[in-house]
Formats: sequence, structure tokens, C-alpha cells
Amino acid sequence: MPYFTMGIDIGTTGARAIVIDETGRLAGAATDEYPLYTPRTMLLPTPPGDWWRATVQAIRGAIAAAGIAGDEVRGVGLTGQMHGLVLLDADGEVLRPAILWCDQRTQEQCNRITERVGRRRLIELTCNPALTGFTAPKVLWVRQHEPALYERARKMLLPKDYIRYKLSGTFAGEVSDASGTLLFDVGQRQWSVEMLQLLDVDPDLLPPIYESTVVSAAVSREAAAATGLKPGTPIVGGGGDQAAGGVGNSIVRPGLVSSTIGTSGVVFAFTERPWLDPQGRVHTFCHAVPGKWHVMGVTLGAGLSLRWFRDEFGQAERALGELTGVDPYVYLAQEAERAPAGAEGLIFLPYLMGERTPHLDSNARGVLFGLTGRHTRASVVRAIMEGVAYSLRDSLEILKEMGVPLGEVRYSGGGARSALWRQIQADVFGLPGVTLNVGEGPAYGAALLASVGTGAYVSVEEACDATLQVAERTEPDPAGVAAYETYYPIYRSLYAALKPAFDKVTVAGKID
Repeated sequence: MPYFTMGIDIGTTGARAIVIDETGRLAGAATDEYPLYTPRTMLLPTPPGDWWRATVQAIRGAIAAAGIAGDEVRGVGLTGQMHGLVLLDADGEVLRPAILWCDQRTQEQCNRITERVGRRRLIELTCNPALTGFTAPKVLWVRQHEPALYERARKMLLPKDYIRYKLSGTFAGEVSDASGTLLFDVGQRQWSVEMLQLLDVDPDLLPPIYESTVVSAAVSREAAAATGLKPGTPIVGGGGDQAAGGVGNSIVRPGLVSSTIGTSGVVFAFTERPWLDPQGRVHTFCHAVPGKWHVMGVTLGAGLSLRWFRDEFGQAERALGELTGVDPYVYLAQEAERAPAGAEGLIFLPYLMGERTPHLDSNARGVLFGLTGRHTRASVVRAIMEGVAYSLRDSLEILKEMGVPLGEVRYSGGGARSALWRQIQADVFGLPGVTLNVGEGPAYGAALLASVGTGAYVSVEEACDATLQVAERTEPDPAGVAAYETYYPIYRSLYAALKPAFDKVTVAGKID
């Protein structure tokens, strides 16, 4: 009898569920979308109920697409956007809209955490600096601005762990996602008693923590009725989207690195130990591989930048896509191919939501630099794609400084579906890259974690070796490499030149 497991990914704009068999074959998949709310500049609250409604539809859709009964799913793995804050009351009801990873309201709280703990001690305790995207600053923001609501809070969950609660009635988390809260001792793989004391956060707010392959909950009768899954189906710890994506890209041994372009962009490298950047420019988190870690740099506005252009200026491509059934991004990439490498000096800074690596600056803003009357719409689209690749290279350069082994780059996310964006990355990085036979990323990694946790495989490494192979290679083009070696230093210089203006425009445009 086939051995089916399910991976569920709670993304920023949609929930995706997939079903795989014991060979790793994708048997079925479904996605259900929800809005990304932006009521004010840089503020992104989302009702967690949207995630649950979409998850129910995605699960049912994936089971139907696989052509199986729900009781044939042997285990479930969860993954999703990291850092989001979900607060529940004593009855398990959501107290307020979730504050997402890309919400930038918490710079004041980050400053306060750094002053309270000390920058060096903070990195020693959590392996990371205080950043606006992380969860602890959001907790402090709610406590400061919504004190009556905070007093009613009885549990704090991350997005995928809220879905675990809805599926099972169980409060639980796991090490990779908890690593991004700033309340977790990443080196020891447990909640940090010292951080909780220093920030005066009640430990009872936090769920128990598991390794990613460990069974942490089981599908309840109520959730089974809603989703079609069998009551009692095991749910493993799962992983944050990047750790699960690392598994889905087989980044489970030293020397392997992935470049993922989704809503955000991530350069992700496997490490045997918690490898630290003293400046805190990249994140060090627990991996979803038990007892291992990973280092990653983050571009907040990667695919988000091209999506912004599509939504605001791509009406023709969207209309054509509706008529032909072709993804509008395909048409945008075809247009970008008409512009040369380097876009004739047009450079894009993809800081639409501030930036993490390497600047750690919530005030950073998006920029099109070098615009002339000669540039075309094709130049702009290509510059956006190149600007994202430049930003990802920033992370690679830091990993090189740290001595992290870097070999072949594995492309994933929506950006990996574009041959042009893969070639741009290979040329900007000056490194060969590959895509794998499966392009599902985090959801696939979550399904593999469920396969390990329920006994189909002995280890994550064994699961990856059995299911994932190289499908296509992209070699750097010498002409493209030469062009980007000219423009990348210019890109690097722009942030320092513009930072004073970023700070001023943030103050001038601030909305309380």
C-alpha cells in the first residue's frame, strides 16, 4: 500500500498543501490564496482565520488531486512564514490580527531590546540581533500599545503553529521557527530563560518545543471533519519556511547553499554548528535536520518587488495571462530579455519593505537609480530582477567572509521557474546553479519531515537522497559575469549614499 504524507505551507499570500508518496512523487497539490493587507505604510496585519480557511480548502484540494482518501495520509508536516505573532486568549480565540514578518512597526522595541540585553550578549544568547521582523519586538509592541489586550493573552504562536493548534487543539512549536523569535537559545535548541527574564515575558505564553521530525500533535475529530484527514493522523514538528525549504532543496550537508526567490529572498547554507556573524548581518537558526543549524541572509522584497511591478504596472500581462492561461510573470520575463545584462546602467534597490541583510535597516526604501530617456519598460523589469540578485549576492559575500563552505547553488521559489532569473543569479553570483526534480520547496520539505517522523525514512538525509536529484544546470555566462562585476560595486555604494535620505523620508512620511 502506498505511503502518503502531506506538507502544508502557510505562506504570506496563500496556503499550499501537497501529497507525496514514499518515492517522493508529487501525487497532488492545491493552493488557496488570501489577501496581504497593508492598511498603512510598512504595517501588515493579517487575520489568522484567513490562514485556516485557506488551509482547509488546500488540504481538501490536495487530497482530491491525489485521488486518494483522507485516511491514506499517514502524517502531516507543517511549514510557513516565520516570525508572525498570533496571540490567543484563555479560550484559544485570536485576540488581534497577526503581525507579519515583513511588518516594520517595531524599530523602537528593537532598540529597547538591544539596550536592555546588550548587542553582544543578545547575539550570544540568541545568535541574532534584534530585528523588526522578529517576534519578540512584536510582543513588546503589543504590550506597550495594547496593554489591555496583552493582559488577556494566554498563548503566543507562530503562523504554522496556529494551524497546528487548529488541526489538533495542541499548542506546540519546533526549533527552526522558534529560532526567529529572539526568545530562543539557538545554540542549546530551547527557550532562553535569560531572554524571557530580561524582557519580562511569561514562559507560559510559549508552547512546548520539538525537533522538526518529532510527532508533536494529532489531527482532532473536529479538524478531520473539516479537512477530510483521518482523526489521529500524526503531525510532526515541521519547520519554518526556510528550514523546510532547505530540506526540500536537499541542503542537508556542508557545502550546499540555496538561493530562494519567493515573496522574500533567502540565501541558505547548512552548518554543523551554530556559525555566527559577529555583526549579526545574517541569521543563525536551528535547521530542521535534528542537531544541525543553518545560516541565512534575507532580502525582504525579492519576489515582492516583481509582484509590486506586476500589480501596479503589469495590467496588460495580467489580462493576457487570463486569456491564455500563462503566468503573467512569463510575459514580464520575456520583456526583460530584450534588455541587456546590466540594463544599461539602470540599478534597482529592492528595499520596498526596508531591508535585513546586510543593512538591518527598516528605513531603507526601494530605488530606481540611473534612469534615462533611453531606458524602456524592459529595462525596468530587468533591473528589478537584477537588483534582487545583487541583494542576494550581499548575503553570499558575508558567508564567504565567515568561512562558510560554498559550492553549488540550488535555485528554488517562484524565481527558479524563470530561466532568465536563474541565469541572472548565476552571472551575478559567478557560481554554477542547479534546479532539482521537485520545485515545491517548503511544502515538499514539510512532507519529507512527516515521512521521517512517521517512519518511512530513518533520517532527513536518507529522505532527501531517496527523492531529490539535480534536474537542470545553469553555468555563469562570461559576458554577464563581466557586466555585473561592473555594476555590483555601484549597487553596493548606493545604500550608504542614500541612508541619510532614507531616514529623513521615513520621519517625514511617518504615520502613527
